[in-house]
Amino acid sequence: MALYIYTSVVRLYDEWLKEGDPRVEDWLLMSSPVPQTFIIAAYLYVVKSLGPWLMENRRPFELRKVMIVYNFCISSFCLYMFCEFLMSGWANGYSYQCDLVDYSNSPLALRMAWTCWLYYFSKYIEMLDTIFFLLRKKTSQLTFLHIYHHVVAVYTVWFNVKFAAGGMSTFQALVNSAVHVIMYSYYALAALGPAYQKYLWWKKYLTTIQLTQFVMVIIHISQIFFMKDCHYQSPSILYIICLLEIVFLLLFLDFYYHAYIKVKKMPKVAVV
Repeated sequence: MALYIYTSVVRLYDEWLKEGDPRVEDWLLMSSPVPQTFIIAAYLYVVKSLGPWLMENRRPFELRKVMIVYNFCISSFCLYMFCEFLMSGWANGYSYQCDLVDYSNSPLALRMAWTCWLYYFSKYIEMLDTIFFLLRKKTSQLTFLHIYHHVVAVYTVWFNVKFAAGGMSTFQALVNSAVHVIMYSYYALAALGPAYQKYLWWKKYLTTIQLTQFVMVIIHISQIFFMKDCHYQSPSILYIICLLEIVFLLLFLDFYYHAYIKVKKMPKVAVV
């Protein structure tokens, strides 16, 4: 009985993978979700166990120059992806309504698929944020929201690239790339030192921009529930993205409340 269940599960798993986009089958990490699962498991092990243990009796690393280069590079990479998303669809034929996935091998369709994969790969690069926090002993930054965001992003984008590298579902990637240009630019300026603090007055608005991002994506995807003639090829991807964006919206609202609203309400304590 156990063997029958096992073989049935394996067969269903193989059939499920065969439903994926054949264009991306041979691309790095796209054949199955197993390799990334090991990467995520290693990431969680480093964050929760190995990293804190290695840094327990060490001084924080001084990584200012590394942080400057890293943040400017990732900001530039996000800007490149944002432009590619525009040129491969969102500013080149997409209606911002019922945009279907083009599974053909046309140059534009392949450009969109490749940009989707680049966006997926960028989620691994962004995990360096966590490593830098560990090395600098900024453990207060390793919140549930931070870790949850990195883990969920990898899986969600993998499904998107594997089954629907184009169309409506990529609006989230377009907007997120734009937001990350702003976010990592801020981090780069912050890493330059105290002399640049006067240019960082807009820190509070970063969270507002992120909240706006989630609302925009939720509204865009929600159109699928009201368009009777929209036959998007992988609606489950849209449902997953919409659900996760709602979760992120709630988590970021909670962060915003505790970081900017609750703090103001707290009574001031005299400094002796």
